[in-house]
Amino acid sequence: MTMTNNSHGVAAMEQAMAALATAIQSEGPAVELSADGGLTLHQQSELASSLLPDSDGGVAAVVATSGSTGTPKRTLLGVDALAASSMGTAMALRGEGQWLLALPTHYVAGLQVLVRSLFAGTQPWLMDLSGGFTPSAFTAAAEELTDKIRFTSLVPTQLSRLLADPQPATLAVLRRFNAILLGGAPATAALLKSAADAGLKVVTTYGMSETCGGCVYNGVPLASVQVRVDDGRISLGGDVLASGYLANPELSAKAFHTEQGTRWYRTEDLGELDTTNRLKVRGRADDVVMTGGLKVSAAHVTAALEGLDGVPAAFATGIPDTQWGQRVAAMVVTTLPKDQITAGCAAVLEPHAVPKTIAVVSELPLLPNGKPDRQRIYALLSQAANAADAAQNA
Repeated sequence: MTMTNNSHGVAAMEQAMAALATAIQSEGPAVELSADGGLTLHQQSELASSLLPDSDGGVAAVVATSGSTGTPKRTLLGVDALAASSMGTAMALRGEGQWLLALPTHYVAGLQVLVRSLFAGTQPWLMDLSGGFTPSAFTAAAEELTDKIRFTSLVPTQLSRLLADPQPATLAVLRRFNAILLGGAPATAALLKSAADAGLKVVTTYGMSETCGGCVYNGVPLASVQVRVDDGRISLGGDVLASGYLANPELSAKAFHTEQGTRWYRTEDLGELDTTNRLKVRGRADDVVMTGGLKVSAAHVTAALEGLDGVPAAFATGIPDTQWGQRVAAMVVTTLPKDQITAGCAAVLEPHAVPKTIAVVSELPLLPNGKPDRQRIYALLSQAANAADAAQNA
């Protein structure tokens, strides 16, 4: 196991891998990794009171949720759940191989690269993240992979940067991956088209810490995973579900339930099943903006913005408005003038859905796991709206 120019990272990962290997054999304490590379071990007796009554087996890992909408929760992932997730992934990808780690391991997507490698008996390769994610560091690590079958997990921002890199070696190593799992945040249609046009084998994933990470690949659930949509809200069920939240039995009981022998987790996401029974995620349930008594889907506005030429990324949300209750606001990555953005939105959205506040930026604020930092974006858009209102009333 190697990490270029990062001997401390190598030592930390070797320690984490050893602890995880013991944990998934149900022979040791559960593993919790921190952002600074630290390792905490939780004895099974310490976790017993946090387990849901119908959870099976011991706990292998404690993983924090991203905290993108509030205080992070610490999710308990069981040995059996991680095994079911790894098996389902191997079946969906039609084989096991070597993984390149390009994500932080204290979040579930990064941790799963290590766990899948352990179940497969393969050696993960660790890129140097000490200087942040860069195409050159990714390419250097990818060129060191030795197995013929190779995988990696990325978030959309990472893939976008890699595709934009002018160095031919970057695209060459991307094409050598048997699958590039893409999750953590919605991927735009333009990004997926660019990846397909470049000859990349991208697999979109949907899931969360409560489901051992991605459990729906390209809209299709993994083996032993069930999907249903009740009143527009997505629920996920099956063997990959977590065993509860650490020291939060009330929240565990609210989020998880069992029906006819199947455990279910009710997500905060909206979606639908298409005519081929593939899942289409439509955004978060709390992303509905009520403006002047009318409902607006923030995800729909975001999609409209990202559909404009010259807008690689955007994020729409609702912020307080004294007249309308809420107003639609958007942070947009672009060099376009605001009036052109507004005109583009007006051509495809109803008038009440066109953003009244627009902040143009060079990149969206992101959390370490690549998801948009919703709280930071909300605060910045609120500040921009207040400043604009103050200037108008001056």
